[in-house]
Amino acid sequence: MPRKIDRDQRKAQLAEAVWRIILARGVGAVSVRSVAEEAGVAVGSLRHVFPTRAELLEFSAELMVQRARERIRALPRSEDHQQYALDVLLQLLPLEPDSRAELEVNIALIAEAPALPELVTIRNHAYQQLGEACTQLVELLVQRPRDGQVLGQARRLHALIDGLALHLLMQSASEDNAWAVDILRDELARITPEISG
Repeated sequence: MPRKIDRDQRKAQLAEAVWRIILARGVGAVSVRSVAEEAGVAVGSLRHVFPTRAELLEFSAELMVQRARERIRALPRSEDHQQYALDVLLQLLPLEPDSRAELEVNIALIAEAPALPELVTIRNHAYQQLGEACTQLVELLVQRPRDGQVLGQARRLHALIDGLALHLLMQSASEDNAWAVDILRDELARITPEISG
């Protein structure tokens, strides 16, 4: 068992090195050699875990999605459905240094998808998961199962999250981001009475 844990830790260490390179120099700078150097490991050691650049990028993208999912699962459930929905959605916006870096890396990997078909599957899966999360949150807010109206509101919420994420990424990390939280809070309040009323 310790060997598996060590291997998982090594894979995460290498993925984080990929993220740092993408943030500093762009996805084009990611190579087996540059990642090995960034992670402080021998090229042969890296190739033992990830034989190709494509596998390295694919795992790095998957790990990013997994970490966001884990942050959301760790949130305590609240009786205040609007607050819980807000807490979940805030995990998906670049409001903290980690989530900001994740989004920047994610956008770089999406841009690389035409050259690496493996990333298309991950991109599409992440998009579907976000859409499903929005649908489940709308269902929670209105206390009824999905129908055309719920799905329409979920799509709108999904688009809002994507738009807010890009706007936040375009502004300096030091700028006030309370406006985005206010927009999201207003949207969640709007959803609840509109569908359930």
